[in-house]
Amino acid sequence: MRGSALLVAAIVLAVLLVPPLFPLDEQAVDLAAKLRPPSWAHPFGTDDNGRDVLLRCVYGLRVSLLVGVVAALVATVIGTAVGSLAGALGGRADRLVMRVVDVFSSVPHLLLGIFIVAMFRPGVWPVVVSVALTHWLSTARIVRAQVLSLRSRPYIDAAVSGGASRLRVAVRHLLPGVLPQAGLAAVLMVPHAIWHESALSFLGLGLPTHRASLGNMIQDARGTLLAGDWWPTLFPGLFIIVPTLAIAALAGAWRERIDPRRRSELML
Repeated sequence: MRGSALLVAAIVLAVLLVPPLFPLDEQAVDLAAKLRPPSWAHPFGTDDNGRDVLLRCVYGLRVSLLVGVVAALVATVIGTAVGSLAGALGGRADRLVMRVVDVFSSVPHLLLGIFIVAMFRPGVWPVVVSVALTHWLSTARIVRAQVLSLRSRPYIDAAVSGGASRLRVAVRHLLPGVLPQAGLAAVLMVPHAIWHESALSFLGLGLPTHRASLGNMIQDARGTLLAGDWWPTLFPGLFIIVPTLAIAALAGAWRERIDPRRRSELML
């Protein structure tokens, strides 16, 4: 837990401080420094255009975190609204909303994301929209289940018996009860969104090819890997894997804290 928190803090500091301190010209090329192995001058080596891999990895991670965090927040807001609406209304409205969710869930996330992002010019915000519109479904199901569980609590019955409207019950009692689960879903969604953005960029549907993106870097380095130059592929891959594992570990610790029953089951 502590190690993951320190790692995430270091990553956030890096993506915030490195760009102002070390500006990157993303269209600059230095063929004289092409494919230099890791050294003191270039700790992660250089790519096939002579660009520093470490600096581009940090810039690429900044893009991935931006997409992951913003898309996760938007998807969580959509999923929380839909799940709360379905759970609070119940009956036919609940069944109708969940059938719509099932229809969207029947389409693979990546396929639907490709369709959405292909309608726009390559850039960060089309990727954010694509990820957000394909990742709210699980949050909607989680929030709906939590709302249905809360509706059976005695204090909800007391509020309804006291004459509280459905809107007041939802805002004052149901919504605060689902916020911890919705926040956990948002944190768990960030690693998924990072992988999704990297996959779209790898397929050439994310950021423009000259922009520093982890998916773009891996795509560009495939030919050099076959030639034996491993560093342009390895380090961008690690910049995807390590942060997502650290964020997932923090989310797991949060889940144990907000769900004591799960923690006790794990200890048995």
